[in-house]
This record gives sequence, structure tokens and C-alpha cells, in this order.
Amino acid sequence: MKTGARILLEGLQREGVETIFGYPGGSVLPIYDELYDSEIQHILVRHEQAAAHAADGYARASGRVGVCLATSGPGACNLVTGIATAYMDSVPMVAITGQVPTSMLGNDAFQESDITGITMPITKHNYLVKHAADLPQAVRDAFYIAGTGRQGPVLIDIPKDVMTAQLEEVPPVGTARLRGYQPTYEGHALQIEKAVGLIADAARPVLYVGGGVIAAGASGEVARLAELMLIPITTTLMGLGAIPCDHPLSLGMIGMHGTEAANYAVTECDLLIAVGVRFDDRVTGKIEAFAPNARVIHIDIDPAEIGKNKPVDVPIVGDAKSVLQRILHRLVKKEGREGWLDRVRRWKEAAALGTDTSAALGPAYILAEMSDLLGENGIIVTEVGQNQMWAAQHYCFRRPRTWISSGGLGTMGYGFPAAIGAHFARPDETVVDVAGDGSFQMNIQELGTVAHYHIPVKVVILNNMYLGMVRQWQELFYDRRYSYTELPPVDFVGIARAYGVDGMRVEEKADVRPALLAAFESDGPFVLDFRIEREANVFPMVPAGAAINEMIGRRQR
Repeated sequence: MKTGARILLEGLQREGVETIFGYPGGSVLPIYDELYDSEIQHILVRHEQAAAHAADGYARASGRVGVCLATSGPGACNLVTGIATAYMDSVPMVAITGQVPTSMLGNDAFQESDITGITMPITKHNYLVKHAADLPQAVRDAFYIAGTGRQGPVLIDIPKDVMTAQLEEVPPVGTARLRGYQPTYEGHALQIEKAVGLIADAARPVLYVGGGVIAAGASGEVARLAELMLIPITTTLMGLGAIPCDHPLSLGMIGMHGTEAANYAVTECDLLIAVGVRFDDRVTGKIEAFAPNARVIHIDIDPAEIGKNKPVDVPIVGDAKSVLQRILHRLVKKEGREGWLDRVRRWKEAAALGTDTSAALGPAYILAEMSDLLGENGIIVTEVGQNQMWAAQHYCFRRPRTWISSGGLGTMGYGFPAAIGAHFARPDETVVDVAGDGSFQMNIQELGTVAHYHIPVKVVILNNMYLGMVRQWQELFYDRRYSYTELPPVDFVGIARAYGVDGMRVEEKADVRPALLAAFESDGPFVLDFRIEREANVFPMVPAGAAINEMIGRRQR
């Protein structure tokens, strides 16, 4: 005889799950009882939202499906922000929630919430499993949906009586049974031929690549296409690491806080090759002025994204790696784009950052020192706000899946628990959470988790005692009326030590490198509280509603 809870865990093991992140409660006690003897590692977080973010970070760092677990009612509801974060950034995750017994569904029982209804808009699919015999197939289908096509979160809601039900014979698990779910991977041959022709004939092409390239494992194909056809490359926030930051054809990040070279090049290109992107507003700015003179090739596995925000000349629905391989097979090496590349190079040189000679402690200096010390060996996770943009601008990412951040939803409090998940995905890497003092306080209780399991995550707080990005907008657009954005000073080192975590406060530039070395050489978690310039801003910046070549803080061409 096997309980539903045992059947669930066996299903997770069949899918290769080694680690789940969760928090117990009444409705999931049968699962936790089975976990007591299970080979699956369970990490006890201090808040359910952290479980979802940790599963997300695990998935982004590894490329595998992350798993989180919460009880019914408030436990399940506390996963919602993390599920929405994963949904917006197309992260493969399975969230498992407990539910009140089936006989009590819909009766407002203690700790009942309609979590399948709540999460319907923010999951690829979800299940309310009412029979233990349905659990094996539900688990198989959930993992298949989460990890294929445009990846994303799936939720499995299990009533308590389903967990405790006992079966003498467990139904066999078949292949995923998903009517109407048939992702397209190969791309249409005629559209690929059209793309090949445009790429060969363009005078001023630009590659615009996003998180879909990393999800598809297509970074190598992007680099080969760029090098073969002499095409500059810009990435979205989610695409950082798809091409090495120091690659000669890399323009860096595009968009609201993108590089001048990237924003100018896209504005003046005659062909935009968009791969694994969704033309979101933080990239495009004023959509009518985004690549206004360009033909557009858009490669994406999700047909709903093609043409949603920007008209497309050559739509190609398919997996980025497969489609790019087929395009590369039909192209011959391009010559004669030296004029365009020289122009792009001049933009890059004009906007290159010089040596930071200021006496003040600034974020760019800290991140440059971090990048120099870690080289290619670190995984950088961020919170959301100025800290996120500074990290994106000033840290040199050279490999895929070394940059982990909440893009589409912009979730404050994401970074620290996501860094915990990244550690369990890749325990041999140094994992750093770049935080702001506001964001870090949203899930600061996870200091208990890193102390409990001796997780060697390093936290680098860029502390300006403000909600920095909001303050920047208030400075630039609201006459410096700093309404409810100033934060009182917090002794982060003292709080960390209260949890049993080491830490250090840094106020001088001369102490930055020694402090980073101390943190990186420590074999446990470490918190660095950098007291940076209070009114440091993120520049360049595209104001809301402006075209991306209309940057504040830009250098003149």
C-alpha cells in the first residue's frame, strides 16, 4: 500500500528532483512525513515566498525545473509573487500546494484558498488533483509542461485526503497527455529562407537577443551568427551572459538603462534580428521609434509574442537553437560591413567608462572590483532597483546562467532567496546577491536559512538608505520631493551576526577589495554592507515615453 504523499514523492524522483524548497503546515503534513525518510533534499526556508524564489533561482542557474512546496491557504498564497515572477521570465518551476480535504472544498474551511483559481493567469497550467490514482500522471504532465516550449511555472494542488489515501496498485505513468499542447521547435523553412536573404543583404544589421536564447542553450549559435556575418549584438536584461560582455561585437544591454551604443545602433539599424525576446516596454521605450527604419526578423518559441508589440517582417516560430542552426547552415561569410562596425565602435568608445577617480564610494567601483575578482567564476543574483541596473551595467558577464534577476515582474526581495536556490543548483560556484537596503529587508529572514544550512551565499548591499530607484525618479521628475523613500539606517552586520552570519560594513573605497576578498574566501554566508553615495543615480536613463536614443545622462555623439 502506498499513500498519495508517497506516490507524489516517487513521481518527483522519477522526474529527477533532488532538492525542493518549502515550509510545512497542516495540510501538507502527510508529504512532510514521507519526506522524513525520502532521498529528496528539503530546504526549510523562513517564508513561502522565499521557497518560490529559491526554486526559481535553482531553475535559472541549472536549466532544470525548480520545485517548491507550501501548505494550503496563506502558505499557498505566499507563493503567488514567486510564481508570477517565474511566469513573467519564463522560468520552469513546479509549485506543489496542500489543500483542504475534497469534502470541504468550497466551504470556506480553515486555511482554504482557491489557489488554482488565483494562479490561473500566472501559470502555464495548474492541477487540482482529487484522486490519488491521478497523481503520477499529473506530476509527469506538470514537469513536461513546465520544461518545454516557452517554459514557465505549473501548480499542483493536492487535498489532504488525497495525500493520505492508500493505493494497493499505482497506475503506470505514460507519456504526457496534453491535447492541444504541441510546441513548435523547427521553424518554417520558407521563413528561414527569407531571414537568410535579409541577413545577407542588410547593410546595418543588429542582433537583439533575450532570455529565450539562454533558455534554449543557443548562445553559441548567436556568437557564430554574429561572427560569420559581422553583426553587432545587444541583449535584454534577461539575455545578459548570452554573449561575453567583452566580445568585440557586444554592445551590452539595450533599453531604459542600456548602453548608448546599443540604443543608438538599434535606432539606426536597417535589420533587427530579434531572438528570444518580447519587445517589452523597458527595452523599446516609445515603440513607434524603436528600430524605426529596420526590417524585423523575430524568432521565438511562443507564437503569441510575435507581432504582439512590434510589427514583424519575417516571423519564425521555433526553438532559438534549432532555428539559428538552420539559418547558419545556409549563410556564407559576410564581408564589407566595416563601415557599420566602425560606426558602432565609435559609439562604444565615446561612451566607455573611465577609471573611477572619485573619493566617494560608488556602486560602479564596487561592481568593477567584484567582476575583476570573480572573473568567469561567479553567479550574480540581484534584487530589484538601482542595485539591479548597476550590476547589469558594470559587471562583466561572460557565460550564460551566471546572471539571475527578476526582469518582467521586477520583484523586490527576489535576490537573496534566489541566490540560495542558485547555490543548490551549482554548489561549486561563488554565488553573490547584489542587493539594495530596501530590497534586502523584504526577505531578510532568509539569513536564518543560510545560517541553518551553512549556505555560502555572499550578500553585497549597495546601501544608500533610500528606495533608490524611486528616489531617482522623484529627483528627476518630481522636483526632488522625496516622499516616503528615505529609509532609516539599519545595522545589517549586527542583524546578520544575530543569525550567526558573518559580516562587515565598508565606508571607504580603499576597503572595498579587502572586504570582497574576505567574503569570497569565507566558507560560509557573508554580508557586506557598502555605504555608498546616497544620491548616486543610474545613467544612462530613458525617460518614460521617450525613444531609446533620447537618454538622460548620455554623452554626445
